Amino acid sequence: MVIAACSPRTLEALFRDTMREAGLNQYFCDMANIREQCSWVHSKQKKEATEKAKDIIRMSVARAGHLEPLQEFDLPVNKTTLVVGGGIAGMTSALSIANQGYPVHLVEKEKQLGGMARRINTTLEGMDVQTYVDQLIQSVYKNPLIHISHEAVIKSVSGYIGNFETIVETEGRTREIQHGATIIAIGADVYQPTEYLYGENDRVITHLELGEKIAGRDDTVTQAESLVMIQCVGCRNEDRDYCSRVCCSHAIKNALHLKELDPDMTIYILFRDMRTYGLKEDYYREAADKGVNFIQFEPENAPEVAEGTNEAGNPCIKVTVSDPILGGRLELDADILSLAAAVVPSERTKAIAGLFKVTLNPDGFFKEAHVKLRPVEFATDGVFLCGMAHYPKHIEETINQAYGAAGRAVALVSRDTVVASGAVCEVKEHDCVSCGACITACTYDAIEFRDTDKGLKAWVNPVLCKGDGLCCTKCPTNAIALKHFTDEAILSQIDAAGTFEEIQRQLDEVFEKV
Repeated sequence: MVIAACSPRTLEALFRDTMREAGLNQYFCDMANIREQCSWVHSKQKKEATEKAKDIIRMSVARAGHLEPLQEFDLPVNKTTLVVGGGIAGMTSALSIANQGYPVHLVEKEKQLGGMARRINTTLEGMDVQTYVDQLIQSVYKNPLIHISHEAVIKSVSGYIGNFETIVETEGRTREIQHGATIIAIGADVYQPTEYLYGENDRVITHLELGEKIAGRDDTVTQAESLVMIQCVGCRNEDRDYCSRVCCSHAIKNALHLKELDPDMTIYILFRDMRTYGLKEDYYREAADKGVNFIQFEPENAPEVAEGTNEAGNPCIKVTVSDPILGGRLELDADILSLAAAVVPSERTKAIAGLFKVTLNPDGFFKEAHVKLRPVEFATDGVFLCGMAHYPKHIEETINQAYGAAGRAVALVSRDTVVASGAVCEVKEHDCVSCGACITACTYDAIEFRDTDKGLKAWVNPVLCKGDGLCCTKCPTNAIALKHFTDEAILSQIDAAGTFEEIQRQLDEVFEKV
């Protein structure tokens, strides 16, 4: 069967299901994608697009003649879910899964749950974060289906979707956890600034530390006469070319709290772009109305910071910045200098990615399988993600994504079996020279050496294989073939650069074989 569809992903799945229900092998189906590969990219070249659509259909017909029936097989599913990370994201997802009646193992590297939220008192909208976190922790501890491991270190991970085995060292003992799904919610870290005298002068702190001092009514902050905030410290540069997203709202929140404590305090926010997206823009306007001064700067003309004394002779931080409106440079005397330190990937991110065979984006955060279609899933089946480990986000966004990840995990563990794809790699033993190139290339640990009648040969575990074909390109003797995407099928597409009239003849040949 050949599909020439305008909605490829949906219709291909529909046709495969229809074929299966009709008793036909679904791997006789081939997609001629004339939407993404033709009409969308050539919308202004109608004549040429039509010719290209003919070529795509002709190539698909040629490939269909080489398709073979493949066998799928069912895998049992363990009903337990492993949640890595005990912050708001991890606890929310664990509690959601447990409330639906499925057991959860929650592993946390620290002695207590809560994660980075432990350091945040309120949100910009006024949510009492500490009360919320305390109630969430109590709910997690009280739920009999949630098993918690503190001071946990994951030593190894093996298995596949529905049947994972994770070895965890926790509180001086080793645990072996059997689980069918995994949710990664390890959170993120805060950049430790090396600029603007941070760590050299006690008057220089981060926004997170400023929020803690405001909540604790620290006199050095609450009684300060002037305070300067500098945004985008440690990000939106060559080293970290991304926006940490939460910093602008955090700065506005701290400024409004300080204005409530002391309306006469002089506050400056030095920014590149204020990104208080959505309804948070109202708080930006409120801060401006209350006298918070906003000064924009360009990255090539960043603020300069030095120690000094104010007009009264007291120690202060002197901040020099160019004001584009006044057209000159301003020198600000700050009793406190607060830095919007970037959100950076957790130090455990690379290790966790290696253990669970998942990928990272160029910024070092975890990368989802598809930003729109699979936003809480990895390309590795059975592993999901949520929270700051994915990318910097606000608490409400973290909670929403945690529920999404929990929903996907429950959709998996609620099933008795899952179907493993038949489009996997296979080794031709008589061509294998046991060089190990395929084993090195495979990122899923799906290939290993096994003793056979012909000696030590590579063998592909069809359960672990994802059919990416990387091993096929590495094999020097072409001893590995990817089912459903064979060399013969691909070469036939290349050879199909004939005339459109050949389609009917090729279709007739395909129908005769079926």
